[in-house]
Amino acid sequence: MAEPTDRLMQRLARLPATFTSRQARAGGLLSRDLALLAAADEIEEISRGVHRRADAAPTAHIDLLAVCARAPHAVVCGESALALHELIDDIPYEVHIAVPRGTHRPAISYPPTRTSQYASDTFGYAVDRFEAAPGEDIPVYSPARSVVDAMRLGGTAGRPLALGALNRYVRRYGQGGVADLQDAARTLGALSAIRQAVEAVLA
Repeated sequence: MAEPTDRLMQRLARLPATFTSRQARAGGLLSRDLALLAAADEIEEISRGVHRRADAAPTAHIDLLAVCARAPHAVVCGESALALHELIDDIPYEVHIAVPRGTHRPAISYPPTRTSQYASDTFGYAVDRFEAAPGEDIPVYSPARSVVDAMRLGGTAGRPLALGALNRYVRRYGQGGVADLQDAARTLGALSAIRQAVEAVLA
């Protein structure tokens, strides 16, 4: 089997560690070039149309990188955000992302992905950046917003998880964190949904 040429390897080296087929084309790599690089184990397709270089740093967040590459305008939310902030112990089976209500809702089957639509006027509120691999960061809602979202959107089934995340959040961030929770709840119109739970945790 033919080995990648120096030209292909040079073009590959100019791409990000995780890149899309569109970025590859813009960098001068066609589909047949990607197939040759994959056959030589120089790249791996981690989701449809998303590739990762073999020389990229190892990461435990490969699924998040893949999904965020396919949905660059989405924000990691829900259980995935809580897990990134180490507010829950479980690793969600699905990657949870949010997009603004009324916009395109990406359908991603692999990695398994759950897409929610958040109100457009607060979609961009409290977005942090998380380094999923060296030099590669992804958008994720802040710890305070993630807890408030769990409290207001989790429903009855998600109540134990939300309360556990709230408990851990308050222990970690203290009174300053409670103020951030209240700000987030006020902005998201959920102050009544969390007030009683926060008071119970602080009691």
